[in-house]
Amino acid sequence: MSELKGIGGQEPTPVVASGAVSGETSVVLGVTSEGVPKAASKAASGPVPGAVDVRALTALAETHHDRAVRPLGTREIAGHLVKVYAIEAPGRVVAEREEAAALRVAGPHLELGRARGSLGLAVLILHAGGDGDYVLVQTWVEASMSDLAVFLGPAGRPDELRPGRVGLAPCVWEAAVLAHERDAYVRNVLDGTGPVAERLAAWGADVTAGHLR
Repeated sequence: MSELKGIGGQEPTPVVASGAVSGETSVVLGVTSEGVPKAASKAASGPVPGAVDVRALTALAETHHDRAVRPLGTREIAGHLVKVYAIEAPGRVVAEREEAAALRVAGPHLELGRARGSLGLAVLILHAGGDGDYVLVQTWVEASMSDLAVFLGPAGRPDELRPGRVGLAPCVWEAAVLAHERDAYVRNVLDGTGPVAERLAAWGADVTAGHLR
């Protein structure tokens, strides 16, 4: 057990403060080197709420691993400029057959893009996962928002891809790619300079690759 020492080696004097909104009580244990109070929330150290699945979270943490991500280039699909990625779980490979199926699934969805306020730019992720195959199509739409469609199917059977259930969202690896893509869109298109064609070329070249956690 470590000891908390104040400035000059003295024990800090805890200061109790109540939250202005929730009434939660925190204990301030000294300050950081920048003079910022250190607070330890009593709520955080209490019992785990009943809805938290401790066993499932622990199992996920123990098996969490890297997954390979590869950019597959920028394509024109249904009038949209689409940046394509592959994510591969250990032992899985995205081949031409899977890529073709993903592009085929994305086409009809993007054809209706204008009705959803599409601006004509999209990101397609083909994820060869450990429990199945997933295709995500994120489209940048009006008012600085995005539209997301998720398709899924059995592993290695791309012809069986179907729309996912309502509310299905990206997994941790897919979210990592989309986080990069959010920054690439802002950096090159919204904050970029020069003609739109040049901004789009810069956006298409701004990719992420390697192994994602």
